[in-house]
Amino acid sequence: MLDFILSASCTLIFSYLGSRTIDKSMTNNSNPKTHDSLFKWLISAFTQEFFAHYFPHVKIGKYRFIDKEFISKYEALKESLKGDLFLILEVEINGVLQEVAIQIEHQSQRKDIAERLFEYLCYVWLLKKKPVWSIVIYTDDAVWRKPVTDKFYYAFSAKQAQQYFHFDVIKIKNEKSSDLIKQHSLLCKLLALKANDTGSNPETLIYEIYQAVDQLKGKLEDDRLLLINQWVDSYKKIPVQRFKQIKQEFNMEYIEATITEHIRNQAFREGEAKGEARGEARGEARGEARGEARGEARGEARGEGQG
Repeated sequence: MLDFILSASCTLIFSYLGSRTIDKSMTNNSNPKTHDSLFKWLISAFTQEFFAHYFPHVKIGKYRFIDKEFISKYEALKESLKGDLFLILEVEINGVLQEVAIQIEHQSQRKDIAERLFEYLCYVWLLKKKPVWSIVIYTDDAVWRKPVTDKFYYAFSAKQAQQYFHFDVIKIKNEKSSDLIKQHSLLCKLLALKANDTGSNPETLIYEIYQAVDQLKGKLEDDRLLLINQWVDSYKKIPVQRFKQIKQEFNMEYIEATITEHIRNQAFREGEAKGEARGEARGEARGEARGEARGEARGEARGEGQG
């Protein structure tokens, strides 16, 4: 089955059940949708690292995001898709460029997740008409006493009484923070703040993350640095004042302010450039239209005069 998945063009669906129990005293952002967006950002920024950690047998090469194509295809489903977060990529898997769709849902209940995943499987299959690989990743803080379902009964036939849609299940809380923080991957270190931190020191986890960032400062892109700061700020379990002291120790506040200002200026310049381009295009179009109108009017006037 694995060989079939890897050899065919596959589609990947993520369903995210966001945490709803963040201590407001520990974060300046308690909006559930913002937390959902952070997970989308995390997967976008660490796509290769995500596959390497959870699916080490799947070799990821180059990739590009094609979300707009999905949105355009399902314009009529906007109401159904409202509130859902998703990423869709063309990604090289084991040397073959394949279609991969990542669906991130922020539902607060698990009872209909299998049905929901099946719905998205159908959407994605209709988009590319290729095999679909579905994954659900649970990031809530609930402790599972028994495994959740990894299949959905969707059809039957005379020869096969029940036909099931199967998907993979990931539960971050089943991982231990003490194990994740030891990993070389920065993604794993960040996930340590959402994993089972029993026996771990929350302050030590943050120190470990910022020490890793400090060693990679010259290699990390601005968007990753901003993500790291916001992620740690949202999922820290230490007092705000102590967190500020740690950030100052690693000079993270200055870096964050500098990057934010740089991005703001860059966006402003891009906005100016787009505005100028649109203005020039409109001006040229208006000028051509006026010129044509004047030419036609003059031609008609001359023709009437000669007649």
